[in-house]
Amino acid sequence: MTFKRTILPSGLRIITVPIADAPTVTVLTMVETGSKYENKKTSGLSHFLEHMCFKGTTKRPTAKDISLELDALGAQYNAFTSDEYTGYWAKAARDHVATLVDVVSDIYLNSTFPAAEIEKEKGVIVEELNMYRDIPQRHVQELFMKVLYGDQPAGWSIVGTKETVRSFTQNDFVRYHGEHYVAKATTVIVAGGFSERQVLGQLKKVFSGMSRAKKSTKLPVKEMQKAPAVLVERRPTDQSHIVIGVRAYKAGHKHQIATEMLAAILGSGMSSRLFQRLREEMGIGYYVRAGYDAMTDHGILAVSLGCDVKRVDEAIGAILAEFTRLKDELVSAEELAKTKQHVAGGMLLDLETSDRIAEFYAHQEILRRPLLKPQQIIEKVHKVTAAEIRRVANDLFVDAKLNFAGVGPLAEDRVLKDRFHF
Repeated sequence: MTFKRTILPSGLRIITVPIADAPTVTVLTMVETGSKYENKKTSGLSHFLEHMCFKGTTKRPTAKDISLELDALGAQYNAFTSDEYTGYWAKAARDHVATLVDVVSDIYLNSTFPAAEIEKEKGVIVEELNMYRDIPQRHVQELFMKVLYGDQPAGWSIVGTKETVRSFTQNDFVRYHGEHYVAKATTVIVAGGFSERQVLGQLKKVFSGMSRAKKSTKLPVKEMQKAPAVLVERRPTDQSHIVIGVRAYKAGHKHQIATEMLAAILGSGMSSRLFQRLREEMGIGYYVRAGYDAMTDHGILAVSLGCDVKRVDEAIGAILAEFTRLKDELVSAEELAKTKQHVAGGMLLDLETSDRIAEFYAHQEILRRPLLKPQQIIEKVHKVTAAEIRRVANDLFVDAKLNFAGVGPLAEDRVLKDRFHF
């Protein structure tokens, strides 16, 4: 899989990943802004603006104009907002690449943010907030970020609050778009079946007038923790949803790949340690998973589980025991080899479609990392040793980095007092 990285004089970055026999093509535009670029008054604005970019442009005045054109191609299309980036994408049969570039660039550059649509969308986003809160396994993830980072952007909901959402005006969207959607903060990725020469020519043309203003920055995340931290939202639920995790390494850290391996050993796949221990042996819950997220200036390694409230203490004990086991014991050669194949194979399976390939390169670029091909990352995976994994475990699994979030009929003080420490 080859790629080409082109930087225009404006600072706009273009990554093209042509695949000769691919039947589809994906156009993805990413901007380096998200909830961590906001303050208390603008919390949720990045996400709201993402919604508004589909409400009409100078060329396509209404949301229906946009959707009709893309639906007529049989396209899939959407957008997403995270704490550090926002993306807009469309995917269709390879013959439609020129239209995809035109539509995606239009909504990214020329959205008009109609005042009437803003007022209607406020209700939609408030209901989105309500929906997330009504899904305990989703809401507990937000509580976990809150217990980790408190009252700073990394600890706030990406969607914002009902109060901030209802306060935004058209001027807020115009100003925020002008400050953040600039060439130096933007990456365009095209992956799949297409003519690289033609697409590059079109992209250079449609983005030629893009703002060359200075890229806006965000405040660094403040890491402040000296003891285990717990946050519980009590609810009369049948099942308790919990997250247990630690502060980890930022993107690009020398132990990033080893930390991903450690997370996979814990909770990726049905043969992983926590799945076997908590579901197969103890019958304690339906889902359990572990994951590692690395951002530009911080990282998180966390385990998520849903279980009977009467067995939460058992679950905490079992999870911490597996953390401790990784600190004390070297992973066996057999388990390490299995995990390497699991991680490598999972990556290749995930990259079978043009949209996932586009995201693969976009995330590396947007986090300002060197662009690596899948095989180069797999080579790094195979170089990880059991000793490195144990070093990572001993560095991360300490009381001063340990955090717990829970939703259900739980007692916060009991969690702290009885179980939550190494």
